[in-house]
Amino acid sequence: MAGLALEGPNPDVDVLDGINGLAKDAPHWVNTAMEYIGEYGIIATLGVLCLVAWWSARRRPGAPAAVAGLVWAPLAAGIALLANIPIRGFVERPRPFKDHAGLTVLIPGKSDFSFVSDHATLTMAVGVGLFIASRKYGVIGILLALAEGFCRVYMGVHYPTDVVGGFALGTAVALLLAPLAQALLVPLMTAIGRSKLAWLVRAPGVAPEPAGPGGRPGQDGEGSRVVATGSALPNGHKERDKDLAA
Repeated sequence: MAGLALEGPNPDVDVLDGINGLAKDAPHWVNTAMEYIGEYGIIATLGVLCLVAWWSARRRPGAPAAVAGLVWAPLAAGIALLANIPIRGFVERPRPFKDHAGLTVLIPGKSDFSFVSDHATLTMAVGVGLFIASRKYGVIGILLALAEGFCRVYMGVHYPTDVVGGFALGTAVALLLAPLAQALLVPLMTAIGRSKLAWLVRAPGVAPEPAGPGGRPGQDGEGSRVVATGSALPNGHKERDKDLAA
């Protein structure tokens, strides 16, 4: 395919012109900040967010499953980026600044194809992966992904539909492959939790969830209370017999 260009009015180009037009009137320092934020900053922030979420998950009773979900977030991003390689080659959409003069391009020199946006794909896959594992961190991650999409259009390096396509691809990979990923990662994280690398999965001092008969937590405690109460009954009967004999 030669791209996604359409004849006549094109809302995609209109939105591109509107958002990128903000860069034309912005001070130089604002555009410089947007360049670094859109190219590196948001991705770095998502990396820090994943580390914070992992540090928190290690302190939860069900740590192996929680950590497995967090491990899936960056893995989903990697798989989504690999899936984007044939998509880009099939669509072959040029960067917007090659077909539309007058754009303010903050990062010149990009020569690869435009659809879909790698940055949008990566950030949304991480955001949705985080949301599967932790609603709190996932909402932050998704908001960062949306900000990344805005930055890519603002910088003049992607059409809005490039960003939307990246969001869709990242979300699809993170959601559709999550059950298979959890089936593989939870046993792996559980095994690591029993090894010398247990600190990667469970914080020191955090005990595993107690499991009773059938593997369900909490039954041991209930059973011990029943046994303790039952063992006290014979002693009570003996004391009553003594009183009657006296």
